[in-house]
Amino acid sequence: MTYLNFSLNLLLGLFSFSLAQGELPNHETSITVASSPIAAFETDSPAIRHFGRLEFRGGLILTSDYKSFGGFSALLMDPDGEHFLALSDRAMWLRARIVYKDGRPAGITDAVAAPVLDEKGMPAPKLDTESLTRDSNKLYVGLERTQSVLCFDYDDKGFPGRSRPVSVPPELKDLPFNQSLEAIVFVPEKHRLGGTLIAFTEHALTEEGNLKAFLIGGPEPGAFAVKRTDGFDISDAAMLPNGDVLIIERQYSLERGVAMRIRCIQLSTIKPGALVDGPVLVEADARHQIDNMEAMSVHRAPSGEIVLTLMSDNNLSSLQRTVLLQFVLHGK
Repeated sequence: MTYLNFSLNLLLGLFSFSLAQGELPNHETSITVASSPIAAFETDSPAIRHFGRLEFRGGLILTSDYKSFGGFSALLMDPDGEHFLALSDRAMWLRARIVYKDGRPAGITDAVAAPVLDEKGMPAPKLDTESLTRDSNKLYVGLERTQSVLCFDYDDKGFPGRSRPVSVPPELKDLPFNQSLEAIVFVPEKHRLGGTLIAFTEHALTEEGNLKAFLIGGPEPGAFAVKRTDGFDISDAAMLPNGDVLIIERQYSLERGVAMRIRCIQLSTIKPGALVDGPVLVEADARHQIDNMEAMSVHRAPSGEIVLTLMSDNNLSSLQRTVLLQFVLHGK
């Protein structure tokens, strides 16, 4: 996919966004999601299963006749590794179950869409909901454009209820209107920085050209930065069981088209004033089965394996795809 094609798709997606606003659900709605399997991650080399530290488990291309399906920018897998909660950037929840065959994703069932609710318990379709993380029975959602965070009560049954605002540093309000608050991660109490929300920006740059990030609440609140390299920007983040943080990044160029990579940042390096970096676990481009990869979740399978699930934002364009991918993470 060329940069020109991606830009065209983005414009078409924004156009679809404005047309479909009135079609967002105002109550829970059962929908049908069709899927076609992705047998190989690298199109021209179907036998290759290992990519860096990641082993490709399988994937699906998802479609639905439901007009508001797509635009997914955040994802949270349940501990069972089957049920998930996805969040579109148009304030719509999708709860569904992944069906597996021989350990690989084979389909989607039990899909239900519902609106994100505001503080009064009413649908809030104008919220630009970009990121999602969990603390036990609470969900936190990051909003772009307004640069704010919402909290929801959640018990694994149904959908989150009405939202309530979270106090955020005033520096967040100085971020650019777009390409700002893009990913959030909650640090459990058992880890260093326990009780902290780590917020990453997509393309809000420091004077040195690195990506701004923030520690919200917790024992060491403040700002830090993620080293920006090769034109990649952050699109989501998730925490590994050992506390380290994975960030998924994307890049678009005339030469390469669309690309993504995943970096691992050690939690021990994250602190106010720090510039953090970490190794690349995998990098992919148009030779691979990717699209606009915006969502990532981590869970531990019953086998003990650490599984990464990725999902793409199709910008509500018929020229892009909603892709779900799964990988097993190997090594330390």
